[in-house]
Amino acid sequence: MKWTTDEFLKRLYEETEKERLKQRSGKKHSGVDRQELCGRLKQALGSFPEAVTPLQPIVLETKDYGDYYLEHIQYSTMESVNVPVMVLVPKDGKGSWPAVLACHGHGNGQRDAVGLAPNGSVLGEPGIHNRFAVELVKRGLLVVIPEIMGFGVRRMAEEIQANPNYSSCGTLSSQLLMFGRTLAGMRVYEAIRALDYIQSRDDVIASRIGIFGFSGGGLISAFTAGLDDRIKAAVLAGWTNTFRGSILAMHHCIDNYLPGILPGAEQPELISLIAPRNLFVESGENDPIFPVEHVREAIAELKEIYNGMNALDYFQSDIFPGSHEISGRKSFDWLAECLRS
Repeated sequence: MKWTTDEFLKRLYEETEKERLKQRSGKKHSGVDRQELCGRLKQALGSFPEAVTPLQPIVLETKDYGDYYLEHIQYSTMESVNVPVMVLVPKDGKGSWPAVLACHGHGNGQRDAVGLAPNGSVLGEPGIHNRFAVELVKRGLLVVIPEIMGFGVRRMAEEIQANPNYSSCGTLSSQLLMFGRTLAGMRVYEAIRALDYIQSRDDVIASRIGIFGFSGGGLISAFTAGLDDRIKAAVLAGWTNTFRGSILAMHHCIDNYLPGILPGAEQPELISLIAPRNLFVESGENDPIFPVEHVREAIAELKEIYNGMNALDYFQSDIFPGSHEISGRKSFDWLAECLRS
């Protein structure tokens, strides 16, 4: 006799998937279907704050890094919530630029996107984030990097003191659930507020805004772009997969999980809310936590959706030799070209 619950979860997924596909039969990717899907995503993310707090941005410091200026600013996203933000500004003298919202993954927070040590010096090795924000500013894009809730200086005080490498994802996720909210939802909400800030800048071409997210930042980028059409182009690095092949197949951070999402959609369908806008997916062929066979599965479904919308030219992908990391060998230039045209 077996006492484990493996079979229960397997059957639960299979039955849920069967019912979901049955409900979607005959209306795949229609306008009504997409509206319903958007509603399901919003419901799973949990409630957003009702009151829109004024951003009230403040420039704290500006530094010259040779190829670009780095502004340290802060703004408010919710009452009593201030967010530290890095803004990388090109030094090409143009005066206004397309902009990218950069969403870092797990690690040390926003400085990972730039490759900086805590004292502001440039690290010798780029790390898995591959200094992607610097690569983008060198291509003539203004880059905005908020410190994502639960990382860096935005962790819980107790966890900052306990271990400098801890995130606060577990504490925040579990407590937010008690209020009918999710950490993913709070992060998406703050990304939407970051777009408000980007549009408020005089040196940004407001019609040319992109988003680039890695790992957990890919989740934020995908759902933000799906819900907010101010984003013209999106790059999802090291995240695109299926739920069954990734976060249901192995241990992942709790911030990846959305209550009640599976009866409504698998991951590729949620990503497809970005369509028919520009979308680039990249992933390492040896990524241990987002396995490549399920990346290919997701890419195939996204291609089908884009093709069905006569928008296949707006979807690109790259599976590169590597692990759980940003490559950028194609995506950096692709994003710059999308936002310049």
